[in-house]
Amino acid sequence: MIIILILLAAVLCGGGIWLFIRARRRRPQSIDLMEGHDFEYFCAELLKKHGFLEVEVTRGSGDYGIDILAEKEGVTYAIQCKCYTSPVGVKAVQEAYAGRDYYDRMVGAVLTNQYFTSSAVEAAKKLKILLWDRGYLESMLEE
Repeated sequence: MIIILILLAAVLCGGGIWLFIRARRRRPQSIDLMEGHDFEYFCAELLKKHGFLEVEVTRGSGDYGIDILAEKEGVTYAIQCKCYTSPVGVKAVQEAYAGRDYYDRMVGAVLTNQYFTSSAVEAAKKLKILLWDRGYLESMLEE
């Protein structure tokens, strides 16, 4: 009887812990609550902390889809930032592609708090655009 009670308590506690972990994963983190411009400045600071130089947030309108210009180890970047609540699609990849050429940068990238649609991944491969998703962003935050 005691063993059954111990097993029952373990299952209930384990279930409670599991529900707590699931609830934490679903709760939006602070990056998910940012407004677009705040997210751009947040990303710019994060890039600086990771060795990017000459990091510049572009003006809001007429930026040809590019939010941040930066350089690292002699490579110049044009970066599109997307703070979304759903997966990022092809349009962001197209904007990074056009903006990379407009600003005459070597690399175009899209940095987001989410993940990318399969169409966006496919387009990025063809257009040679880097995709920095939530996992990449979180790994930068952990370092």
